[in-house]
Amino acid sequence: MTNLKTTLVHGALAASMAFGVVAATAGAASADVVCNRWGDCWRVHEHYTTYPPAVGITFHTDDWWATHPRGHWRWHDRPDDNGYYRDGVWISF
Repeated sequence: MTNLKTTLVHGALAASMAFGVVAATAGAASADVVCNRWGDCWRVHEHYTTYPPAVGITFHTDDWWATHPRGHWRWHDRPDDNGYYRDGVWISF
């Protein structure tokens, strides 16, 4: 019984250490929030340089949305971020 207990404890420690290594080396998913001058906001994974200047794109950190008042802003969930909103309509690049 003591051998089984020792084996289980060692196995649990090894699993914990392996999980810790994986968690420490895994990079955090990075996404920013982009908003345009009309108040449309969505997440992007890249800072595209192809946004037309007239759209008035502003980049924010990922936590911006959680702390910013919702009054003027409308959130959009997009499966991709290869484009932008203009007056509430999605325009793909």
